[in-house]
Amino acid sequence: MPTASPPAWFVEVAPERRCSIGLEIRRIVHHERSSYQDITVYETADHGRLLVLDGCIMLTERDEFVYHEMLAHPALMSHTAPARVVIVGGGDGGTLREVARHTAVDSIVQVEIDERVSAVARTHLPALASAFDDPRVRLVFADAVAWMRAAPRASADVILIDSTDPVGPAAGLFASEFLGDCRRVLAPDGILAMQSESPILYPELVRLVHRHLAEAGFAGRALLPFSQPTYPSGTWSVSLARTQGSPVRRRAVPELPTRYYSPEHHDALLAGLPRCYRELLENGGEEGYS
Repeated sequence: MPTASPPAWFVEVAPERRCSIGLEIRRIVHHERSSYQDITVYETADHGRLLVLDGCIMLTERDEFVYHEMLAHPALMSHTAPARVVIVGGGDGGTLREVARHTAVDSIVQVEIDERVSAVARTHLPALASAFDDPRVRLVFADAVAWMRAAPRASADVILIDSTDPVGPAAGLFASEFLGDCRRVLAPDGILAMQSESPILYPELVRLVHRHLAEAGFAGRALLPFSQPTYPSGTWSVSLARTQGSPVRRRAVPELPTRYYSPEHHDALLAGLPRCYRELLENGGEEGYS
C-alpha cells in the first residue's frame, strides 16, 4: 500500500498498458480491510478526498460527478417512466445521489456486496452518501449475482451496474448469465446501463460487454464514452442497453441540476461515435488503440 507521509503519491498502474495515474497525497483519512476488500480514503493535495478499493481509484471529489451523472442520467432520461430503479454496486452512494434527483422515480433498490464501503462513505464522503436516507431507497447488502437471480420477473424499469473492475467480487457482473438475469428482471422497454471501462486501454473488454449484452437478449445497445481525468487513460465509458428499440432516445423532461450531463449532450450522443469507437464495436478491430 502506498505511504502517505508527505510528499507522497498514490499511483495506480495499468501494467498491461504500461501506464499509470498518480495523485499527490496529504494524509490517510481512513483505512481498513473489510471482508471483501481493502478500503482507503486519502486526502489529496488538489482533488479532495480519494476513495481507493484494492489499490484501484474509485473516485475523487474533484471529478466523481462526471462518472456518476453519465451512469445514471442517460438511462433514466431515455426511459419513458423510470419508476423502479435497481443499482448494482455503487456503495459510495454517488450513483444513488444522481438517481434520487429524478422525481419520476418511485423506488430505488441498491444492492451492494460490501456494507463497509457505504459506512465509510457516510462518514468520510458525505456529499456522495447524501441520498442513503431518501425514503424511496432500500439498501440491500448482498451478492448482486444471487440477488438478481432471485428477483421477480419484470420488477424493474432501469438497472444501473456501478461495479468495480471485472476482477474479484465484481467479475460476475460482466458475465452474460448475470446480464441475462438483468434482462429478465427488467420490464418491457427496460433499460440497463453499466460501466464498461476505458475503450482506449481495454477495447477487448468493451467488445466483450457488448457481446454479452447481445447474448443476454438486449435488442438495442450503445457506447457512451466520456472524459474521466482520474481513471486510467482519462477516458471511460458507459454501455447502455434496452430490451427493445434505441437505448438513447431522450424524453422531454425539465433539466436537472447537473454539472456534466445535459440534454444537449444527450442528443449529441445520437449523432454517432468517433470512428475508432465505431470500428471497435462494428468490426471488432482495435484501430487506434495499439
